[in-house]
Amino acid sequence: MGLFSFITDAGSKLGGKIFDVTHAAAEAVPSEVTPEQIDNARAKSISDNITESEVIVQDLAVNVSGPTATLAGKVNTQACSEKLTLIAGNQFGIGNVDCQLEVANPEPESIIYTVKSGDTLGKIAKAEYGDASKYTVIFEANQPMLQDPDKIFVGQNLRIPAL
Repeated sequence: MGLFSFITDAGSKLGGKIFDVTHAAAEAVPSEVTPEQIDNARAKSISDNITESEVIVQDLAVNVSGPTATLAGKVNTQACSEKLTLIAGNQFGIGNVDCQLEVANPEPESIIYTVKSGDTLGKIAKAEYGDASKYTVIFEANQPMLQDPDKIFVGQNLRIPAL
């Protein structure tokens, strides 16, 4: 698929997960967290989020280096590849996703839309499809990342599939 850019400070945050990954419970004084530990924690978080999404992927490999996540493996559809790219890119601290996933059944790529202040799925559907009631197409294309059509955030990237 290629290299995709995301807003680095938007998305889900690791918070205490970094501390949990980098420090043993018995440590009284925390040591300095290295960039490698942060990269490993982000890669684990992305892998966990992909597993939770139930998108089927074979031979998944997630590597993070600074703000760039690289995804490799095999998926059946373009939609699966795009969903995995969005799962990785909508993570706090990830600014680029290098998608090297093999797609068994290639299809045309969706538009990737970055949510702006004041956007709703209906407003995006009106702009992209000419019909606000088609917001359900966008919502369904972004499941399981979206749990509620009213819960999108500024900086989030969404798939806008062709009709």
